[in-house]
Amino acid sequence: MNVVKELYQNRRLIWKLSKNDFKNKFAGSYFGIIWAFIQPMVTVAVYYVVFQLGLRVQPAATGYPYICWLVSGIIPWFFFSEALPSASNCLLEYSYLVKKVVFKISILPIVKVISALFVHLFFIAFSVFLFAVMGKLPPVHIIQIVYYSMALICLVVALSYLTCSIMPFFRDFSQIINVILNIGMWATPILWDKTTIPNIPGWLDNILKLNPLYYIVQGYRDSFMNGVWFFEHPWHTLYFWVFVLVIGLVGSKVFKRLRVHFSDVL
Repeated sequence: MNVVKELYQNRRLIWKLSKNDFKNKFAGSYFGIIWAFIQPMVTVAVYYVVFQLGLRVQPAATGYPYICWLVSGIIPWFFFSEALPSASNCLLEYSYLVKKVVFKISILPIVKVISALFVHLFFIAFSVFLFAVMGKLPPVHIIQIVYYSMALICLVVALSYLTCSIMPFFRDFSQIINVILNIGMWATPILWDKTTIPNIPGWLDNILKLNPLYYIVQGYRDSFMNGVWFFEHPWHTLYFWVFVLVIGLVGSKVFKRLRVHFSDVL
């Protein structure tokens, strides 16, 4: 509760630092923040060429082009894979602020998350535009993209308080996070559709659903294409929020316990 209170009290400072952080990521480069949008779009283009034009991968019959199916599932992953490592390294990157006694270091993870959110909002708008160009306007369920975006932000914030607390004491943890993200990219049905896999065992399907990003990715596709409300998956929704709550409480506890030692190891 103390962390939530600090975030609210410093909301203006968080917003200012988030904007500066976003601008500083590409400071000095000729194209500046344009690179933040170019890199994900090039990645989407590569996946499209490889999986659609090369391997002829087709998702289950949805009535939507493959590029729409791909984009609707990969944009939440772009945000997660950008925000989590960045937030995990926030104490190292802003070590000069951590050493200031009067500075509320609890705001640093959320600063990084909001910084990554700017690009995410752009890609949500871009996805709606892409669907319109393809003549496949999203159903009314697109309004719940706000809910799933908030769920994604809560997940990243909850995880980041735990990961950023560990990072100053174990610098190799950043490499572990990268490995987990590489595995998670393929463990989450982003580039592949599990409904096209014949006779998938029930136990394997249940294991896949333990991944909280499964809920988010499926939710984005339900919003853009499938026309399914989030409350139509009550048990999966309950599991997701229990997971976020538990991780958030653990992360907040660990952060509070270790914060007095951060300045000593940075």
